[in-house]
Order: sequence, then C-alpha cells, then structure tokens
Amino acid sequence: MKDVEKIKLKDVDFKNIKLETIKGLYLNYQEIILYIVFGVLTTVVNLGVFFVLNNLLKWNENVANFIAILLAVLFAYITNKDLVFHSKAETTKEKLTEFLKFMAGRAFTMVIEFLGGLLLFQTSIPEMISKLIVTVVVVILNFFISKFFAFKSKKN
Repeated sequence: MKDVEKIKLKDVDFKNIKLETIKGLYLNYQEIILYIVFGVLTTVVNLGVFFVLNNLLKWNENVANFIAILLAVLFAYITNKDLVFHSKAETTKEKLTEFLKFMAGRAFTMVIEFLGGLLLFQTSIPEMISKLIVTVVVVILNFFISKFFAFKSKKN
C-alpha cells in the first residue's frame, strides 16, 4: 500500500470507485477506521464476557458486569496503544504514564456518560435515544482523549 496516495472523501468519484481509491481512503482515515473496528470488538468483548459469566456460569450480574467492563477497557487499552495510535512509549515510566492517562480519560468519560444520562433521562427524549446520544459523545471524546492525551506522540 506504500505506492498508493492518501485520498480525501471529497475527491472520490463514487460512481467509478477503484481498489486504489479504497486503499487511498483507508490510508487517509486508517486511525479512525481502526478505532471504530476495535471499538466494536471492545463491545463484543464486554458483551461476550458478561454473557459467559452471567448466563453460562451463573455469576451475579453485577460481578459479571464489573469483570466484563474491566476486561473490555483493558482490551481497548491494548488495541488502542498498539494497533490504533501506535504508542511510542519505551520506558516503564512512559508506559505506566500512558496507562494511567488512558484510565483517567475513561474514568472522565464514564462520569460524562453518567451525568449525560441523568440530564437526558429527565427530558422527553426516549431513554434509548438519550443513551445513544450520550454514547456517541463518549466515543468521540474517548478518541480525542486517547489521541491527544493518553497516546500523545511528538507528531500530535
């Protein structure tokens, strides 16, 4: 893919799209695409672990949910660090700092998600729509927190 140029969406002729165009779009939006893919996989980890622990092993739903969330966040950290934002941390101190920043960012957006729910659930907006709105805001915030705070590189 190294000989393919980056392409912006506005420059695409969608009626005559070619493989090189798709490769160029991927190169230009790779970070966002990978963030979405691993975000979906993080959700699968969360739901899958919860299902196994709660439904198959008959663990308490709160314990199962806690473990599912913990494993999902750890999965998100590892994939974001290595596959999405390509962390440049080398020393133990740098790696620990990144991890703590990532966890602090997730804790911050968890508070935002909770407070957003408290506010929106008081409106006439249906609960699932409210939850979806808050979730979209949280996903966007998590992207920017990861990119510019937790896994900040010299390029950023």
